[in-house]
Amino acid sequence: MNEIVSTITHYVKQKLENEGSGHDWHHIERVVQHAEVIAKAEGANDFICIVAALVHDLADDKIASTEAEGLKEVERLLEDVNREDREHIIEIISSISFKGGNRPPVTTLEAQVVQDADRLDAIGAIGIARTLVYAGAKGDLIYDPSITVRDNMTPEAYRSGQSTAINHFYEKLLHLKELMNTAKGKELAQQRHEFMEQFLDQFHDEWAGRK
Repeated sequence: MNEIVSTITHYVKQKLENEGSGHDWHHIERVVQHAEVIAKAEGANDFICIVAALVHDLADDKIASTEAEGLKEVERLLEDVNREDREHIIEIISSISFKGGNRPPVTTLEAQVVQDADRLDAIGAIGIARTLVYAGAKGDLIYDPSITVRDNMTPEAYRSGQSTAINHFYEKLLHLKELMNTAKGKELAQQRHEFMEQFLDQFHDEWAGRK
């Protein structure tokens, strides 16, 4: 299993090390670290969690040409993993993405762990930095008060509709604390959530000239 993890790590690192939207190798590395911590606390299968964390963005439409093509790539990468574990990993990476929030809850402990690990990297100081990088990569503005915060979006609207970096906090990031699955995930999310609230208070005060 260590050899499988090493091979997958090498592949993903080479593929994503120069990715420029905040979904780079360092994001993957942090998600793996979060997954290991949460898996240990929750008693989850750490091999499943680590491998799913390593490949979780390969089928995402921000990285792959299509989700279907990304999943084929992941299946090839997991050819040395036994069928049951491979199917479990594929199920995890197919179900954990936010995509506007209109997704059913994940159904296995390992999926909960990896989803929480990924969401942790979307909030707090790292989440703020990644949001600004991603908005820039998409060509979105930092903020425009005339662009309203969206709600109840389809995956297509979430990906392609007009938004801003600051709106993204209200459309997704501020909801993630309440969407964490595990006790450890909820614990780790609390301080990061509070930091984002402090940032937004400061941002709006500076925008309005109050500070």
